[in-house]
Amino acid sequence: MVSPTEADRPLVVVKLGGSVITRKREVERARPKVLDRLAREVANAPGARVILLHGAGSFGHPGALRFGLARPPANARAIVERRRGAAVVALEVRRLHALVMRALVGAGALALSVPSATLARNRAGELLAFESAPFEETLARGYLPVSFGDVVFDDDWGASILSADTIAIALAARLRPARVLFVSDVPGILEGPPGRRRSVIAEVTDAVVAGLTPSGGAPDVTGGIRTKAIAMRRIASLGADAGLISGLTDGALSRAIRGESVYGSWAHAEPR
Repeated sequence: MVSPTEADRPLVVVKLGGSVITRKREVERARPKVLDRLAREVANAPGARVILLHGAGSFGHPGALRFGLARPPANARAIVERRRGAAVVALEVRRLHALVMRALVGAGALALSVPSATLARNRAGELLAFESAPFEETLARGYLPVSFGDVVFDDDWGASILSADTIAIALAARLRPARVLFVSDVPGILEGPPGRRRSVIAEVTDAVVAGLTPSGGAPDVTGGIRTKAIAMRRIASLGADAGLISGLTDGALSRAIRGESVYGSWAHAEPR
């Protein structure tokens, strides 16, 4: 077990978005150079304990859309096809997970996989139950827990998608991290029309969330930027800072893990 000094270090939850570690417009296409650099930043960032989550990107979202795993089954035939889809998408996301694990271990991290499918259950596409103890034990033994958005059993739909953002909220509620970092291919939540010069919204408030619309473009079954902003506000209400930062800027992630001020969009912690 780790020493009391180790346990006193702040906890940071890092979610590597599928948009930054994969090319979301290309099927099952990773960004190996970006992934390797981010893995090094996680492995070498001192001063904090880290739980790492990652999205599915181009490995999971196209299949989840194709098989309708983010919506209720329409009929009995759809239920049968959904089972097939759940198996296919679960395999797809594990291919990306293997790449993430390889990058982390190659960077020197003591990374251990903690698959969410065995720890969570949904009802009608919403999280119903979540077990955080395996994350706590993995941390206590000195390892870096790594999980990911996945297909989980659903009491009403048979199977549905559990996003890594939802896992981040559940961990924030149970483990009380100091920070939750969402790492993306953009420097934050952008305001202004697409195609023009856009500025980053520094402070994520309820008013900001109300003004956002779901993202278009590349396949995304987890709601896009508005859902991300809602998650950030929820995490802030639980007493943790939540930041959306760029994973394409060298060193930004490692500085954010250390607790430094990093350019991006932030929902600041509310008093616990």
